[in-house]
Amino acid sequence: MFPTINIGPFVFPTAGIVYLLGVYLALTLIERAAKRLELNVEATYGVAVVGLLVGIVAARLAFVVEYWASFSQNLISIIWPLTSGYNVAAGLFFGAAAAFFYGRFKQLPFWSTLDALTPGLLTAFIAISLADFLAGPGYGTLTRMPWGISVFGIRRQPVQLFEIILGLAALGVWWQVVKRGAPAGRPFLLSIALYSAGRLFLDVYRDNTWLTADGYHIMQILALAVFVGCLVMLMRMETAVALKNETDQQEG
Repeated sequence: MFPTINIGPFVFPTAGIVYLLGVYLALTLIERAAKRLELNVEATYGVAVVGLLVGIVAARLAFVVEYWASFSQNLISIIWPLTSGYNVAAGLFFGAAAAFFYGRFKQLPFWSTLDALTPGLLTAFIAISLADFLAGPGYGTLTRMPWGISVFGIRRQPVQLFEIILGLAALGVWWQVVKRGAPAGRPFLLSIALYSAGRLFLDVYRDNTWLTADGYHIMQILALAVFVGCLVMLMRMETAVALKNETDQQEG
């Protein structure tokens, strides 16, 4: 693929460039979404930044603790280089927790804040898939289909491109729902439900996906849980809206 870009005497990793651009674009979209949803822009932006920074630090520290024997003899390696070595699960957990408590501290409305964060989250997913496609650490299953791509001389499913298309589709759903003035929470739940449903099927085409000891796809399990959770919350919201409308009609 294209793991590096040569500019004169300098060599830059494509994944790193995509991640930086992805972070910039994600934060920009969150800021604009907060304005459109009439939220406190500074506080909403702060939720995203706090979650991102805490997530990165926590992911690195968890990795260092997990592999302390590799760092104990060279402590400077804890902070340099930072191009690899992160515990994704720890980063996601602590980053989400930090964002949640920061949002509570700023007294931001829960569902509206999630709506504003959604385009940034989906953009981050797209950036990860693009970096994966360019740098080549993840790859699809073998295929003879005409849309297959050559990865180091082997024809494989372009699963990362499928994921990018899915992310763009979820962004489109978010935009359409927001334009229609949907109740708080619905833009987040609908777009994330679509994305998780898509990842549930697309993970089949990943050749190096994370597996449990029994051979189950971890990403599929997570995607299914998120999808079902979104559907349950959507049904509860619809029930609450219907009951409210019925009560208003009776009082009227």
